[in-house]
Amino acid sequence: MTSTLLAPRTLRAILPAVSLALLLAAIFWLQPRTMSYTGLNLMLNLAIPIALATIAQMFVLCVNELDLSIGAYVGYVACVTATWLVESPPLGIAALMAGILVYAGLGALIHLRNLPSIVVTLGMSFVWLGVAVLILPRPGGTSPEWIRWLMKLHTPVVPFPIIAATVIAIVVHVALMRTAYGSILRGAGGNPRAIERAGWSLLKIKVVMFALAGVFGMLAGMALIGLTTSGDANIAARYTLLSIAGAILGGCEFVGGRVSPAGAVIGAITLTLAGSFLSFLRISPDWQIGATGAILILVLALRALINRAEERQ
Repeated sequence: MTSTLLAPRTLRAILPAVSLALLLAAIFWLQPRTMSYTGLNLMLNLAIPIALATIAQMFVLCVNELDLSIGAYVGYVACVTATWLVESPPLGIAALMAGILVYAGLGALIHLRNLPSIVVTLGMSFVWLGVAVLILPRPGGTSPEWIRWLMKLHTPVVPFPIIAATVIAIVVHVALMRTAYGSILRGAGGNPRAIERAGWSLLKIKVVMFALAGVFGMLAGMALIGLTTSGDANIAARYTLLSIAGAILGGCEFVGGRVSPAGAVIGAITLTLAGSFLSFLRISPDWQIGATGAILILVLALRALINRAEERQ
């Protein structure tokens, strides 16, 4: 039993949860008052949009690509939600659907022209940012009432952010990890030649995965506006790095189609709590990004040791 628990594969699977548990323990030790409904609700408020953005990044990672535009895209969605979705719902819905179609088109372009996704999505980030500034030149707007109500929902016993994160993890896990088509989607990243020989179109798979990234990025932007109640083109500038860090922290790999929806959500929650932890340590906000990076490097170093041990077996 002990040897099974200490197996490299098992250690790699539980590392995200262990990292989260250790961080929570440190926070509760520093600030015991956070170990309450109100404390957890306040600390985890921003976990929902970050988790959704991380899932969006995970879909792209699943097909061995990387999205450097997700932060700007979430900002675009936030501006659309805070303005057009309130003032003219049909126009707002059309703009949000257009964003998903553009994401699907990016997947097709990257595959058909064999372009590096880093370059394409980096260029697209400036497009999203420019359109967002045109829609909302200065911070403002307001959140649709129904989104604000949902994001401020007070559930009994367990805070809403925890329930929402659990639902996101379960839904994506079942769809991607427990269905036949989910296996095909993941296989396109792990063994694309075998998937193609089996008769599946890699083009369609990449379009689907990028479209799913667009859907979850859209949900992240809408959730963020529900919390902040106003829009800004730069409101999610950090989400690109946070989404990559959260996905990698949660056990996803850059290549091979190896992803973990539950791990990605746990990674996003860990990064959200890391900000609170560093604030309790009275670390200046200017240093918090570097400190968050140090936490990520530590976890990745542990992952590397586990992977090396697995290779030796």
